[in-house]
Amino acid sequence: MATTKKTVLHVGCGGYAPNKLHPAFRAPGWHEIRLDIDAGAAPDIVASITDMAPVADDSVDAVFSSHNLEHLYPHEVPAALAEFRRVLGADGFALVTMPDVQAIAECILARGLTETAYISGLGPITPMDMLYGFGPAMVQGNLFMAHRGGFTGASLLASLSGAGFGFSVVQRQPAAFCLWAIAFATQPGTRALEEAKARMLPLHMAAAHAQAQFGAAREPMLVD
Repeated sequence: MATTKKTVLHVGCGGYAPNKLHPAFRAPGWHEIRLDIDAGAAPDIVASITDMAPVADDSVDAVFSSHNLEHLYPHEVPAALAEFRRVLGADGFALVTMPDVQAIAECILARGLTETAYISGLGPITPMDMLYGFGPAMVQGNLFMAHRGGFTGASLLASLSGAGFGFSVVQRQPAAFCLWAIAFATQPGTRALEEAKARMLPLHMAAAHAQAQFGAAREPMLVD
């Protein structure tokens, strides 16, 4: 008997490449639906993440958003996160990642605004690129790459809470200048939470630290 696959909505997917999808969603049992505002990326659905009307309520098991929310103006972020929450089923979750403005600011203080912070597959990346968008792509006319806002760990956690997610965990990855978050549609069980953190967050979270953070109150979590 065939097993029904879970569906991940890959928002802001860009042009197709299998390795763009988080490894957790490349495992057997997942089906990817690609959504992007740029029709030239040949997505399954052409739409903005602030208005995903073609996607029905409660219709997907997960939303994956990699380096999209920083392309929105701050006043657009609540609409996008509300859309992520709307399309998720009751047991669903959103996995999001984006630049960490705190880590970028620390890099600027240490190295300057235009010095290379790291080398990516696209070439050298500076704090200027991380704050405002990848300069070489914008020079070539790809203004979809422009950044209009940004997040610290605390501001991301507050935004997810305000969007109505049942529980969220945010992890900073300063060495990669990234933030990661898992936002659950409803309160997850302890086992589901621990499995999600182990599979999806890039840094190991010590059991003792997690236990201290996840007490009886089960407050949203920010890991530095």
